[in-house]
Amino acid sequence: MTVITEKELNMLLTNEGLDPETLQDRVVSELCNKGKRVATAESCTGGLISEAITRVSGSSEVFDCGVCSYSNEIKHRLLGVKNETLKAYGAVSYQTATEMARGVRLLSGADIGVSTTGIAGPTGGTKDKPVGLVYMGISTGDFDYPVKLDFSSAAGKSDSRMKIRRLACAAVLYTVLQEIDKES
Repeated sequence: MTVITEKELNMLLTNEGLDPETLQDRVVSELCNKGKRVATAESCTGGLISEAITRVSGSSEVFDCGVCSYSNEIKHRLLGVKNETLKAYGAVSYQTATEMARGVRLLSGADIGVSTTGIAGPTGGTKDKPVGLVYMGISTGDFDYPVKLDFSSAAGKSDSRMKIRRLACAAVLYTVLQEIDKES
């Protein structure tokens, strides 16, 4: 499984000449150019990805579904995450992230489903699942896969919760761009 840290994400964005503040503009533009649609299932990001995308004029052409699935019940009932998955691995797991992404893609009929589940803090972390651990799920219809995001370097700072959520949002938007490029 791919693991991306804060440092690696910043390097990836810099190498591609991408600004995290305007990344959503590029995502919407590329989705429009390719005639593709995206849907989001968000837990720890709490709608931040959906908000970033819909902030862009013209986003209604490429985005029509965002689910804020903070509770396990909604993950199960609305997105189809198996109760067995939630019991065995927990909400913060790559298994749950992958099932969330697949579920929102199927629910919406989008070409790409993305999800986030993690621990934004400042509390709630454990030794096995520390603050800053986020799993992202990607579902394209051809492939479903997780990406582990390790933003633990942001933990413990005064703005750590928002920083972790923003980093996760940027990582998802960057990954959506990568998926669009694969289909070119």
